[in-house]
Amino acid sequence: MSEDLNQLVARLLDSYAEIGAINHIDGVNLPDTQTVERITWQLLQLLFPGYYEHLSITGGNLESQISATLRDIATQLQREVMKSLDYAPPANFQIEDLEKSAHEFTCKFLAQLPRVREILVTDVEAAYDGDPAATGMDEIILAYPGLEAIAVQRLAHELHKLNIALIPRMMTEWAHSRTGIDIHPGAKIGAHFFIDHGTGVVVGETCEIGDHVKIYHGVTLGARSTSGGQELRGARRHPTIENGVTIYPGATILGGETVIGAGSTIGGNVFLLNSVPPRSLVYYEEGAVLVKDKLAAVSSNEGSDYSI
Repeated sequence: MSEDLNQLVARLLDSYAEIGAINHIDGVNLPDTQTVERITWQLLQLLFPGYYEHLSITGGNLESQISATLRDIATQLQREVMKSLDYAPPANFQIEDLEKSAHEFTCKFLAQLPRVREILVTDVEAAYDGDPAATGMDEIILAYPGLEAIAVQRLAHELHKLNIALIPRMMTEWAHSRTGIDIHPGAKIGAHFFIDHGTGVVVGETCEIGDHVKIYHGVTLGARSTSGGQELRGARRHPTIENGVTIYPGATILGGETVIGAGSTIGGNVFLLNSVPPRSLVYYEEGAVLVKDKLAAVSSNEGSDYSI
């Protein structure tokens, strides 16, 4: 057995020498996956006190528990942010005192937590108002995967805006693995956002979503093509979803120039590469994608259709 293991070690060392693209040897220390996951869990505890803890929180112990959790997060996150800054410094960032810079970035991020809570309460309200099966706020916070994915993305988005590398994506991929919902930390999402059911939802990096948007499972807000690879980095690739849009299961909306006008409804399994005006109803009929003005449809029971 010992000889077999020695042979395997030698073969692995040869592999590391021959296939260097997937090694990280003698490089800077990278953020730790398990630590980032733990930080994310603790951040959820701060956002929703009393829901993610093993023990109950009371008014008497709230301050002490929140203080202890926040201090623990700050210590761990500063260490991981320092690794991130060392790995990929933001543009025009001067590494003079890495630890001091990591502390400043960490403080800037943590200062956004009250504001993140302000927008998350609108997401909880949107879920309650939009789902007649919801029995109350507790059920939504404890059991709705869409809310957890949104909460983590909103946290990760704040780090993304600070140009912190790796950590935001690690956070959203942790949420992806738990919920089946893949929202890039770069996506800009307005208030009152509701993802119903959620499994299979994909929201791309440059997507912009307005207020009071509701999407169902299996929806993709993606790019028309990624064949250009890294040449497309930083380019607008994903659609804009304006206020008050509902997108039903299985719909795919692609392209950086695609705009779904305010108040529109996108039917199930629609594949859409073009913009539609406000108040549109988009659906399949006899193999074609049709767009109907919703107000005209209500007033005439027909409306005016055009295919795209």
